[in-house]
Amino acid sequence: MGLLLGQWISGLGARAIGTAGSPEKAELARAHGYDAVIEYRREDFAERVAELTSGALCDTVFDAVGKDTWRGSLSSLRPHGRFVNFGQASGPIEGFKISDLAAGSKSVIRPVVFDYLTGAQERRQRSAELFARLADGSLRAGAASSIPLREAARAHRALEGRATTGSTILTMDGFSA
Repeated sequence: MGLLLGQWISGLGARAIGTAGSPEKAELARAHGYDAVIEYRREDFAERVAELTSGALCDTVFDAVGKDTWRGSLSSLRPHGRFVNFGQASGPIEGFKISDLAAGSKSVIRPVVFDYLTGAQERRQRSAELFARLADGSLRAGAASSIPLREAARAHRALEGRATTGSTILTMDGFSA
């Protein structure tokens, strides 16, 4: 999702600043539209965002990591900025209080695709837009890895440990129909 998001933001003409958990993921993010990428396990990304924006901070922060990054995400927002949490790769956000949004009059949203896109027509329209951009090359999907279904436990450990990039596809290798 993050690789598509960086390209989409850049395609809109906005500056995309990303975070990544490793040098390899940072390089991949740069190759997918991010103007700058901060390794959040090595440096305070909120401080780095302030440096990169000359103190202006971000209008919107999209956070799919959750527990490990939400405080930094809120600190990276300008006054009246919006925090969009759409995942919890490191676990659910803990300790959040609505008063955390008071400094700067910030807002938060937790969209879920099945609630956000409520009708079949809207889902078709949004899907068509996404696939058209993939087909014309203005968006590139990240590399996918394949793991046999019989090794699903290994796939889950890799996903939980944030050791994957792009999609992870479980295949039917070794199974007979």
